[in-house]
Parts: sequence; C-alpha cells; structure tokens
Amino acid sequence: MRVVIQRVNHAQVKIDDEVVGKIKRGFLLLVGIGQDDNEKVIAKAAQKIAKMRIFEDEEGKTNLSLADVKGQILSVSQFTLLADTKRGNRPSFVNAMRPPKADELWQDFNQELKQLGFHVETGHFGADMKVELENDGPFTIVLDLD
Repeated sequence: MRVVIQRVNHAQVKIDDEVVGKIKRGFLLLVGIGQDDNEKVIAKAAQKIAKMRIFEDEEGKTNLSLADVKGQILSVSQFTLLADTKRGNRPSFVNAMRPPKADELWQDFNQELKQLGFHVETGHFGADMKVELENDGPFTIVLDLD
C-alpha cells in the first residue's frame, strides 16, 4: 500500500464538473492498494495516518496530529501510485490490486479512518476525477506499507 499524504488548507474532487468530496484543513490522501495488501495493512496505514504529527504547534514545530487540529480527510483512490517504472517508458501497473477487491479495501481503509473519529470525504473508485487542492507548506509525505 502506498499513500501520498498532503497537508492541505482545503481540497476537493470533481467528477464531470460536480464536486463529490470537499474538505477544509486536513489531509488529502492519494491511496494506492497493492496486490498483497490486506485488512492488516489497511488498519496499520489508518493508525499511522491518524497519529502522523505534521501540523505546526504554537512554536512552529510539527508536533500536532490531524485530531489535534480537528482536520478532515479527502481520500482518493489512485492505482497509478503502484506504477513500476524500472523498465522502458511505459509504466506497468501489475503491482496494483485489481477491482473489485481494491475498491473493497479502499472502502475499508476509509471506514477505518472514520472509526478513528475523522470526517472523511472521498472520490469515486475508478472514476476520472479532477482533484483541486491548496497544499499547505507544501508538506507531502509518501507512506509505504507492506
């Protein structure tokens, strides 16, 4: 599993010019589910993201978590994060889990985040989406889990 975590002031995702998910301050999560991912990996990722301290405190140090700042989450599935670019010029996506299992695990991941107390908005699995964001910092983390 690979998750790109972007600290944002606001973000939204559109499908056919219609906003389907929108948040204020928080995390935009681009989520790639791999062939070997399972419920254990999903739960570990949700816990790690919930505890990630990348918001600044009063002294300007990154000591605050998403819960500390009452942040929100916009989760967008993105199988292209699992691209293998080692050979040639055309990425291979054989490491990405296939639907519908990938969709099921992504939904489970979003549910885990909700159970941890976060407001979670999402895009739609497999849709052609347009993501708009204001990256705060910019502050971007790549979380890789096996």
